[in-house]
Order: sequence, then structure tokens, then C-alpha cells
Amino acid sequence: MNRRNILWSAVSALGAALGASSAKAATEAGAPNKLKVVYHLSEAEKVNFVLGNIQNHIDGVGGPEHVTLALVIHGPALKAFHSAQANPDVSKRVGDFSKDGIELAACGNTMKAQNVTLKELLPGFVSAEKGGVVRLAELQSQGYLYLRP
Repeated sequence: MNRRNILWSAVSALGAALGASSAKAATEAGAPNKLKVVYHLSEAEKVNFVLGNIQNHIDGVGGPEHVTLALVIHGPALKAFHSAQANPDVSKRVGDFSKDGIELAACGNTMKAQNVTLKELLPGFVSAEKGGVVRLAELQSQGYLYLRP
């Protein structure tokens, strides 16, 4: 009976030591990499909703420095980002997102279909020349989580 108690104590002490060692190693490794998230927007009626989701995401993680975000836009939604017809709220949000380092990618195929150039879109956009869906796949292959609100 006494031997069992001694053996059990030794095993418990070894487990505690290993657990403490693992916890110390995890702490020394630093914080995990910040999440990378790509938002997909193609529906014109969801423009304000998606932009609101992105702002809520930024606020929810404590600021843009705590997450890497991208927004890929194609189809009818891109019209909301034409400089000539964008409403002031959309313009302001896009400007803020651009300053925060969010990638704003416009589908090259949609740009051709809408006969619009990057210069005619709100400032901060880049062209997804191969297409919006291709850019979405590229970002996902780089570890981005995919959200389509």
C-alpha cells in the first residue's frame, strides 16, 4: 500500500513538472499569429451590411492591428464603390479601411463588365486582375478565413 502511494506521488509530480514546462514554453513562444479573414461581397443590397460587419470585426478584436482583413468585391456590389456614385458613408468607410491596411480588391472581370478603371473606384482599391473568385481562392490558400455575410 505504501509503495502505491509513493509511486502515485512520483507520477503526479512528474505530470505536474511536464505540465509546467509546457505552459512555460507556450508563454515564451508569444501570442499566436493574428487571424487573417477575407470578406466576400457581390450583392449590392449587402454593401452597408458587410461594411458594418468589417467595422464590427475591427472593433471586436480591439483594432485593426489585431487582425489582417481583406475585402473582395465583384458583381453588382462593385457599383457602390464607383467614385461618381458612392454615398458619403461608403466613401468614408472605404477610406478608413484603406488607412487601416485592409486589402480592398475589385474583380478585374467585373471592372471590365462595368467599364470602370481603378481610377474611377474609390481610393484604396487594387485590381484582382485574374478575377474576384480567383483572389478569394488565393487568399484562402494563404490561410485566410472566408466570410460571406
